[in-house]
Amino acid sequence: MDHDSRFKRLQWSTFLAATLGYGLYYVCRLSFNVVKKPIVDEGIFSETELGIIGSVLFFTYAVGKFCNGFMADRSNIRRFMATGLIISALVNLCLGFTNSFIFFLILWGVNGWAQSMGAAPCVVALSRWFPTSKRGSFYGFWSASHNLGEAFTFIAVASLVSFAGWRYGFMGAALIGILGAAIIIFFLYDTPGCQGYKAVENISKEKEEKNDDFNAAQKMVLRMPAIWILAFASAFMYISRYAVNSWGVFYLQAQKGYDTIDASFIISISSICGIIGTVSSGLISDKLFRGNRNIPALIFGLLNVTALSMFLLSPHSHFWIDALAMILFGLAIGVLICFLGGLMAIDIAPKKASGAALGVVGIASYIGAALQDIMNGVLIQQNKTVVDGVDIYNFTYVNYFWIGAALVSVLLTLCVWNTKRYN
Repeated sequence: MDHDSRFKRLQWSTFLAATLGYGLYYVCRLSFNVVKKPIVDEGIFSETELGIIGSVLFFTYAVGKFCNGFMADRSNIRRFMATGLIISALVNLCLGFTNSFIFFLILWGVNGWAQSMGAAPCVVALSRWFPTSKRGSFYGFWSASHNLGEAFTFIAVASLVSFAGWRYGFMGAALIGILGAAIIIFFLYDTPGCQGYKAVENISKEKEEKNDDFNAAQKMVLRMPAIWILAFASAFMYISRYAVNSWGVFYLQAQKGYDTIDASFIISISSICGIIGTVSSGLISDKLFRGNRNIPALIFGLLNVTALSMFLLSPHSHFWIDALAMILFGLAIGVLICFLGGLMAIDIAPKKASGAALGVVGIASYIGAALQDIMNGVLIQQNKTVVDGVDIYNFTYVNYFWIGAALVSVLLTLCVWNTKRYN
């Protein structure tokens, strides 16, 4: 087999393994979101305790994503990524056998760090295996892994929980995680590792650069105001994103009367539609806007605000309105994850510091995600009353919180409108 044919085979193997592997990371991250209502119904944890447990994953994920973003630039990405998913799968397995709040808290925090070992290796792989001219398109396709994992979780894990109980939801997620680690080990390749592959721009040479070059590029990222503005814009977008992912099923059950399967199905619509958003995001910006991400980021930021308003402010139990809201929400978040969640920062950062740029955006994004879990848990419990033994919830302040976060994200995105690219 000639060099070009072998390169293309390994290139596509790496891309598909990164996409599918990271999608299965999400199953081990979102399993907890599906089991919240059954856990409350069994009296194991309160809503506030669920919010605290959920937030600890995001806090450790935020710190881990920052640290691991810097480490991924210098690591064997196959071993790095597979290790994280194996740890995450083992955590899920252990959670199926405990009722202890402290044990849940510690293990879910460990899961946050393990989960932070997934995204940065994928982004580094894209930088090593694909040229800059194709970065937006392939980043968009890879970003669909988020939505594939979310949709699979809200359908497969929810089915397990409905038929066998919440403990089996965690166990099923663990088995899926082990499968994902095997895919990464056997099909993801660290680097082209051979001079003469003209399709990639000096990647082999960059692999051999001295640590001083990496340090200089990473320090430059930390000094760029636009990177930090994008990080905060992403943080507020992640508040709205994870508000729906973490509490959407609970909201539909408590506020609109859906059962677990129907509520999970409605939320899964956003994940499925998010695939369209992420896959098309790079193509739209590369082809229609000549690589400009700002205009589509603004359009889909406003669409996110519209979708949340429709979802939260519409009359109760109107399935088609809720489904339409999740279609629009999925499309919007799919694009915004790609742009605000990484690509816009990578565009304006030095190429040697792609992982570092993702780390800065990641730590801000997941601190936002962590804070929303605490805030939502407290707001939901404080606005709950018990009438004739039935829990009645008032979600007014929750509505303001979710929609307001989406609006702030749009305003911050406007602040980087004229920022120039580094590459």
